[in-house]
Amino acid sequence: MAHTSEAANNRRVTSNIFKGSVGNLIEWYDWYVYSAFAVYFSSQFFPEGDSTSQLLNTAAIFAVGFLMRPIGSLLMGRYADRYGRRAALTLSITIMASGSFIIACTPSYGTIGLLSPIILVLARLLQGISLGGEYGTSATYLSEMASSGRRGFYSSFQYVTLVAGQLVALGVQIILQNVLSEADMISWGWRIPFVIGAIGALSVLWLRRTMDESEQFSKMDSESRENAGTIKALMKHPKAVLTVIGLTLGGTVAFYTYTTYLQKFMVNSVGLDKGVVSWINFCALLVFVVIQPIAGMLSDKIGRRPLLMSFGILGTLLTVPLFLFMKQAHNPVMAFLLMTIGLIIVTGYTSINAIVKAELFPTEIRALGVGLPYGLTVAIFGGTAEFIALWLKSIGHESLFFFYVAGCIAISFIVYWRMGESSKDSYIESELKKEDKGDNVPPNNISF
Repeated sequence: MAHTSEAANNRRVTSNIFKGSVGNLIEWYDWYVYSAFAVYFSSQFFPEGDSTSQLLNTAAIFAVGFLMRPIGSLLMGRYADRYGRRAALTLSITIMASGSFIIACTPSYGTIGLLSPIILVLARLLQGISLGGEYGTSATYLSEMASSGRRGFYSSFQYVTLVAGQLVALGVQIILQNVLSEADMISWGWRIPFVIGAIGALSVLWLRRTMDESEQFSKMDSESRENAGTIKALMKHPKAVLTVIGLTLGGTVAFYTYTTYLQKFMVNSVGLDKGVVSWINFCALLVFVVIQPIAGMLSDKIGRRPLLMSFGILGTLLTVPLFLFMKQAHNPVMAFLLMTIGLIIVTGYTSINAIVKAELFPTEIRALGVGLPYGLTVAIFGGTAEFIALWLKSIGHESLFFFYVAGCIAISFIVYWRMGESSKDSYIESELKKEDKGDNVPPNNISF
């Protein structure tokens, strides 16, 4: 009987993780489609000019979308902590679908002039709010739904589906590149992936409506519910907030450098064909997806901190050499290998950052605590990475960007070096033990 009950519980956990993850995939697909197809639609939203200037304009709007993510993290994190993870995840996917549909239908600059980029900005603001709420709530939900001793493994699926969303976007791009001419892609073909994203987001609504709410949220006492999702409650955990900011800084800059900017770098700086670059990105990201749960599983065995430390050390030392070699990598195979090495290094952060952050906060402010400091850091540093890179290229100092990325990772390394092991001082595990024992022993705090 016990075996049957355990099997049923495992099926329930797997089902809920799947439902949460599929929605996460669609959210990130909608977000990444913008970046993947920017090389085609940049000329449709802005006046004629050189390709770097037009890409710089689209990168600026990409960064503007990021500025809304902290607002989304605040609004949706508070909503998730007060009304439930499932309700917040359902709302976020609805907002993302709206943004994708608006972009798909927006006329070009040649048709409506300045209104075209204005509407594009407004659509990205909506998507920024949605994604800002998605990250913290999704990280919280996956971490709370996962079984004890396997939280690193299960929570790694946040980045599995996050990157899978980008892979789907690249897959759609590759298919369209082979079906449509470049002229058609620039004229109207770029709208197709946004339509796909809007339809996919609407279809995932049903899945999210059938998810179970996490037990930790459902079992919150009345006192905790009164303070749930408030800034006042969050400010009682300043070390945890600073830890999230510090550990995110280098990770987000490195992640968006390798997964978003690198595609444009290969086309605009290395000189590789757009179609070839799409395949390089697709294959490298596929490797990246596969190793996320492996690294997450490893963190359940040896702890989270060793993986973070490996990212900090290797990222600081190897980022500049990797990009200098990449700039000379006119061979697609070499470009693929260099990109893959970079992504393997970044895995030390991506595979476990969600669970590390979730372990730092109690249930009543977990979604807000994970999402808000992360959203602020990503908005300031992750969202501007591509813009900074293109700006430095436009003034003839592209190589300075490589040192900038390495410097951000070095700062995070200091945080990893000084912080404690989150899996040993986890609020999630401590709260479960408190429920089992019926005592009021508070969990240990993360040292920093």
